[in-house]
Amino acid sequence: MTEAPICTADLYDLHHHGLRVCELQFRSFGRAHGFFGPCLTVTTFEDHTPVLRALEGDGAGRVLVVDGQGSMRVGLMGDRRAGIGQRNGWRGVVINGVIRDSAGIDGLDLGVRALGTTARRGWVPGPAGQGGPVTFGGVTFVPGDWVYADRDCVIVAAEALPLDRPQQLTAAAPDP
Repeated sequence: MTEAPICTADLYDLHHHGLRVCELQFRSFGRAHGFFGPCLTVTTFEDHTPVLRALEGDGAGRVLVVDGQGSMRVGLMGDRRAGIGQRNGWRGVVINGVIRDSAGIDGLDLGVRALGTTARRGWVPGPAGQGGPVTFGGVTFVPGDWVYADRDCVIVAAEALPLDRPQQLTAAAPDP
């Protein structure tokens, strides 16, 4: 990724009135430490196949938001699926659940936020959906919302934010 890095704290200071801040504490994976784009949503429970189906589609610079219902038992994405997403133009993946093969994902130019890792994969198909609103961490993600993520946080806006430079923050608000 050749984009300028983003800082969610700076974006919050400049645009706090129109942002939703996800309260989950994600771990950061992949070489893209900051990423952003409009989102597509997927819901699933301990079944990686809906994530694979989404990542096989054209990412077009989007962020895939996966509500895995917070399950820590089964990885919803591994390095092979993340590689498919990278090749298909996805900027990042935010997972309310866990991943597997984190060392392989760390070698990819893709940003990934997940609750943690496991070795376990799913073997049984489960209920799933794509394209509807999903809620976790005190935030509702609606397809088309803009997701911004860095090592600190995941934030959501109804539309694309102007990516102002940090020097413009001096007039925004003092650091508490």
